Amino acid sequence: YPLFSVMQVSITDGAGQLNLSGFWEMLGSGYCRDTFWFTVWQAGVSTVLTLVLAIPAAFVFTRYSFAGKSLLLAFATVPFVLPTVVVATAFDALLGERGIVNSILRATLQLDVAPVQLERTLTLVLIAHVFYNFAVALRIIVGFWSNQSPRLEEAAKTMGISGWQMWRRVRLPLLRPAILAAGVLVFIFTFTSFGIVLILGGPRFSTLEVEVYRQTISMFNLPVAAALSIVQIGFMFVMMLVYTRLQQRIALPIQGRFVVESPPRTRRERASVWATVIGMSLLLFAPLLALVFRAFTTSGGIDNFLRLGTNPRGSVLFVPPLIAVGNSVVFAVATTVLAVSLGILTSILIESRRVRGLDALFMLPLATSAVTLGLGYLIGMGGPPLNLRSSALLVPLAHTLVALPFVIRSVLPALRMIPRNLIDAARVLGESPRGVWRRVLLPIVGRATAVGATFAFTVSMGEFGASLFIARPDTPTMPVVIFRLLGQPGASNYGQALAMSVILMMVCAIAFISIERLRMGAVGEF
Repeated sequence: YPLFSVMQVSITDGAGQLNLSGFWEMLGSGYCRDTFWFTVWQAGVSTVLTLVLAIPAAFVFTRYSFAGKSLLLAFATVPFVLPTVVVATAFDALLGERGIVNSILRATLQLDVAPVQLERTLTLVLIAHVFYNFAVALRIIVGFWSNQSPRLEEAAKTMGISGWQMWRRVRLPLLRPAILAAGVLVFIFTFTSFGIVLILGGPRFSTLEVEVYRQTISMFNLPVAAALSIVQIGFMFVMMLVYTRLQQRIALPIQGRFVVESPPRTRRERASVWATVIGMSLLLFAPLLALVFRAFTTSGGIDNFLRLGTNPRGSVLFVPPLIAVGNSVVFAVATTVLAVSLGILTSILIESRRVRGLDALFMLPLATSAVTLGLGYLIGMGGPPLNLRSSALLVPLAHTLVALPFVIRSVLPALRMIPRNLIDAARVLGESPRGVWRRVLLPIVGRATAVGATFAFTVSMGEFGASLFIARPDTPTMPVVIFRLLGQPGASNYGQALAMSVILMMVCAIAFISIERLRMGAVGEF
């Protein structure tokens, strides 16, 4: 309904008559065409960079066992659900003009000017995209690779194939379905990137996502904003069709890990493990550690956390920042209940019906930008018959739509990995349909459902794009408050933004540690 409302605005005027002026204005604008090309180009470059780093890391995680491996993989997934405002603050704390890196270099080299100038550059945008999506590609490739028999490589070695030839002739062809699936998914996420480009890129760079926001908020040009949204939805639906087809190819029955992990023995193997651990730590953890360090050492220190419960006179906030924590928790709980209930039913429907395109249809919210969804809810539910624009209920409804694909992508692979003969055997032994579900399916799907529920809770806590459109001033969420604080001058506002970012980051970290304890092997796509 929200997306239909966007489509209606894009092709009709205020009187309900057909009016394609928004599309004609978009097609005739060289700026809009350049924006579309830049969106595709930056998504392609981000995808290539992510895969180049994820494939060697996947080899290390698949082949070698080392201390802290599971914990490293768990924490590596934390950036995936961090709101963009937190990531922007973290990279500013690390690489900004007053960040830790520049502070150390200025003190060491006795410089008056910051030597690292990455603010408002495309380089920083690409680094942040890799930061976000590295763990997604890593998990998909590791999950697929772990179920492949090592006999192909053993046979290749007996034929004299080794080194780069092993990668070119055996490993990469074997991993092609997983690499393509990971690449398409990363492309989808970076194509719909909003906060990263808006905050880190600045006014110089604009993706379709950012342009939809600017056309709506700054220019009040809803027809053009809606037309851009329709173009984005159509393009992303095609990409999602490709992804779901690829994902079906890499979903394998449960049959245990073929690849046996072993400790690194040679100097080369130990160097590979250390290079992976150090590289992942620098890429994924350095910005987050810099955020924590700055939160406690910037002006105010621990008082930045204590001031979250206050609302100084003259503040642009309608409530104390700490109230937003309670709001986010309430919205996240409601989102989890709705998303899990719908996600289980949807997963069963997709797996049992096997209707072509049904999987991609239910995954459309994942490929549709949060900004477009927020715009759709703002338009579609701003009047009868569903006038919810002034209601706080709009936030968990929008968050449910954003979180639903994550529940489906956690539960559906678990359903697909259950061998059909296992269900048939239970029925032969006299189990009723309810007994089959309780004794056979639930022990597997139950853990996947818990993973999906944790994803839904965490995604809701960190959702930013849609919330920026629909959150009421008196019931803001944590990401919205952080964005407001960052937009206000003064050390106190910046310190509170750092403090709240740390709190939100810790919630995400705890959630993903829980996911790792609940996850059954490599089941799930994230």
